[in-house]
Amino acid sequence: MKRILEILGKLGLTLQIVKTAFAAALSWFIASSLLHSEYPYFAAVAAIITVQVTVADSVNKATQRIIGIIGGVLLSMLLGHWFQVSALSIFFIILIGMGIAKAFRMNPQIISQVAISSLLVLAFGEAKSGYAYERIIETILGSGIAVLINALIIPQDALPDVERSMMTYSKRAAATLRGLTALLIDSGGRRKTGRSEVEALTKIATESRKALELAEQSLKYNPLLTHKREKLSRLAADIRLLHSIMIQIRGIRRSLADLQLNTSFLIDYTGREQLIQSLHATADCIDAFGETIVNPSEEKTARLNEAVRLARQEQARSLETLTNITSLPVLQDMGSILTDLRRIVSETERPAAEQEELLEPDPTQKEVS
Repeated sequence: MKRILEILGKLGLTLQIVKTAFAAALSWFIASSLLHSEYPYFAAVAAIITVQVTVADSVNKATQRIIGIIGGVLLSMLLGHWFQVSALSIFFIILIGMGIAKAFRMNPQIISQVAISSLLVLAFGEAKSGYAYERIIETILGSGIAVLINALIIPQDALPDVERSMMTYSKRAAATLRGLTALLIDSGGRRKTGRSEVEALTKIATESRKALELAEQSLKYNPLLTHKREKLSRLAADIRLLHSIMIQIRGIRRSLADLQLNTSFLIDYTGREQLIQSLHATADCIDAFGETIVNPSEEKTARLNEAVRLARQEQARSLETLTNITSLPVLQDMGSILTDLRRIVSETERPAAEQEELLEPDPTQKEVS
């Protein structure tokens, strides 16, 4: 099935397009054959508009459309007794309908639906008795079918995208921290600040957060993917840890940039090589932590625990180099850097209970196998 979907996708026939076409066709069939509607295309149009990327989006779109159409129908039924169809009556109906919807702070989608429904009911309501009620029923029918099809036929699972984005996030965070060691090396050329690297990390953090939000939307109102909510909850917790790590890295960059401008640090401080070792060891913790996010194993957990042990060891050695510092600004910046490094290690260290939980086999995978 996955292979077929890939082939169809290359031809432009994505899963969402196929679902949309099927929902429209099924809505037309039910409206015309079972309900004997004279205007089955309204049901098909509702289905086309309602099918979205996620089930939650479809429910939201369906709700907006139904509310807008009911509002427009009621408005036209109330005012239609005093208006004949003309350019002037259309102007006032749409003006009043959209104005009321706007005053109630309704969604822009609802406001436009109020205007469209008001116009159609005003134009066709007199010629066809019961037209207004049929329009509401057909819209509810098409929207409901679209939501069901989106939820039951290969519902979107955005969890793999979240996992990939978090792997990228963790690797970039580790690489950024290692890259900050360039601020401690006197290249004799242009002074490095690390600003562009940290800004790139911040951008990846934003992308990961968006991927998580999409995954949360994909599981909402989705009965076939409820078993994945616990895993998504763990990923959300890990993404918060990575965000905290990013904040510490930004703080380290600022402190290192300040130290670059301090003559006392550049001339008197002898522990720069040890600080570089501490930065590298802490970056290894971030790398090992990232590996435990997706498909954790005992081997990956052991690697993380060893990385944490080595990082703390290197940080303790860096702390010993502060005893000979006499400059208060240098001591303050170095203390800030080591504090941030310690916090990063603490964020990556998984408690024993959490490690056991991650290593438990996924029951859904057992069923598949």
